[in-house]
Amino acid sequence: MNYLLRTKKVFALAVVFILSGHILMAQTGSISKNGFKINTVTSAVPFLRINPDARAGGMGDVGLASPVDANAVYSNPAKMAFIDKDFGFSVGFSPWLKALVNDIYLANLTGYYKVKKMQTVAVSLRYFSLGNITFTDFNGQELQTFRPQEFAVDGHYARILSDNFSIAASLRVIYSNLAGGASVDGALVKPGVAGSGDISAYFHKKFNENADHKMEHELSIGLNISNIGSKISYTSSTTKDFIPTNLGLGIGYTLELGNKHSVGVYADMNKLMVPTPDTADKNGNNIYDFREKSSITGMFTSFGDAPGVMDKGKRVAGSRSAEEFAEVTWGIGAEYLYNKQFGVRFGYFYENPKKGNRQFLTAGLTVKYSVVGLNFSYLIPTTIQRNPLDNTLRFTLLFDFTKGGKKASSSETGVSLVDDAPKVKKEKKAKEETPAQEEQPKPVEKQMQLEPKQ
Repeated sequence: MNYLLRTKKVFALAVVFILSGHILMAQTGSISKNGFKINTVTSAVPFLRINPDARAGGMGDVGLASPVDANAVYSNPAKMAFIDKDFGFSVGFSPWLKALVNDIYLANLTGYYKVKKMQTVAVSLRYFSLGNITFTDFNGQELQTFRPQEFAVDGHYARILSDNFSIAASLRVIYSNLAGGASVDGALVKPGVAGSGDISAYFHKKFNENADHKMEHELSIGLNISNIGSKISYTSSTTKDFIPTNLGLGIGYTLELGNKHSVGVYADMNKLMVPTPDTADKNGNNIYDFREKSSITGMFTSFGDAPGVMDKGKRVAGSRSAEEFAEVTWGIGAEYLYNKQFGVRFGYFYENPKKGNRQFLTAGLTVKYSVVGLNFSYLIPTTIQRNPLDNTLRFTLLFDFTKGGKKASSSETGVSLVDDAPKVKKEKKAKEETPAQEEQPKPVEKQMQLEPKQ
């Protein structure tokens, strides 16, 4: 019996991932807290909302306007245009539900290359494994063992438009296989496939620039509209699920105290551009109207479709706008760096209790030597709402290289790969080292004046 219950729970977990939109939709309006209805906005492939960067994870998942590194592609790809290295890559690993199982995880791989000085191209991969799941029937007979998995492959292009401003475009292919051909309520579950893209922008401006970086400070602003694309389906049904289209806006402030010390404070706000669940069914086809919207329509209507609170058959004034505002999540983080080789960071993330109730503190650490950097992050929950990353240590490993090992500034590090110094500069340097020959005075020509004959 215990085995049967255990397998039923695991199977239920898979069903929740597959049909999360339907399950939470059925709960809409049935659960209340402090007089307000809990109405969580959901989507398919929620792993796309997870930032795998441990640096951002140490600052309350903040990354839209923070300093750039290879993992900026997961928060704001437009920052990649200003990266000061020529090429590099990163790998990351985040255990998932570590308190319950040890084979669920999120892994990522990223690579970038700077094209000249104005453009940067990058590719990235996110892979989410749900571990091994054994499917059984109601009699406890084993049907199959399957390993649900999801992944997204991205391509990014970032370009500098001015000294302080850049934009980027990203394309993404999404694959989600959660049940491996099993059937739920007589419907065959198949892998879901979708495509999406991102549009992002980044602005940063330095003030009081000086050679010693004393009291030099920088303001940065980031914007990213991510996962603009098609809907996804796991069955042959014509009603598909939304992917997590998201609007993110961030602001940051960095203060350089000298050549070795810097402090930064960053804040992000995010709004899921997915229709808010509602029970309205105007055409009476037993499909809620919000699920029949197209992905583009759902994006624009998501700013004003919250049902609000009803009292005696009438909607309470201001309740809709209050619910829309409650759908915004907030993150704030701070970072201290010493010589850009050692750093500590802290952060806090807040989500309204009516919209998911994710609230947690984070801490992070950075160690860098030469071309290698290692970031750690740790999450501490602050509510009874369980988080899959509770008390979990995450890490990302970064490698950044500069052609020729040239240092753009005294604080940067590189490795000599090829000697790409122009020959013209070498010849000029050789001439400068050769002592100049003393110029000989030109001989003075004496002019002969002929005297007239007497």
